[in-house]
Amino acid sequence: MESVSGWRPRLSARELLVALALVVGVNVLGSAPGVLFSSDTGWIDEPWFFPPTILFPVVWTLLFTLMGVALFLVLRRGLERRDVRIAIAAFAVQFALNLAWTPAFFGMQRPDLGLAVIVPLWLAIVGTIVAFDRVDRLAAALLVPYLAWVSFATVLNYAIYAGT
Repeated sequence: MESVSGWRPRLSARELLVALALVVGVNVLGSAPGVLFSSDTGWIDEPWFFPPTILFPVVWTLLFTLMGVALFLVLRRGLERRDVRIAIAAFAVQFALNLAWTPAFFGMQRPDLGLAVIVPLWLAIVGTIVAFDRVDRLAAALLVPYLAWVSFATVLNYAIYAGT
């Protein structure tokens, strides 16, 4: 039942854990070496600003956790709302693009294909932040570090592409 303010009763901690498990679980599966793609980076001509390799799993785990919490905050508003359904659709699009980047860049060792995925991903993240903001401002704010990291990753992807 929805209250006058538009809030539904809060989802349970179990539902939060399910949202987090879904998003973080996909991250873990997709980043596990050899599971879905080769994690070999020996082919990359690393630009001077390439971060230490250990930073990537740490940052991505944090970002996927923030995405899971943001998704939970939007879902708890109720799927009967049109703005929530639009926000979830935007999330699904950016999530699919996020998942497509890794096999394009690492699996195929194609920084050009990585760029072809990461630029639309960046745009999709912006669209998701806008859609989330219409539902829950905190959920939108939780995606800002993700946008910042993908902005950096886009520059890094381009530098690797330009160096090849």
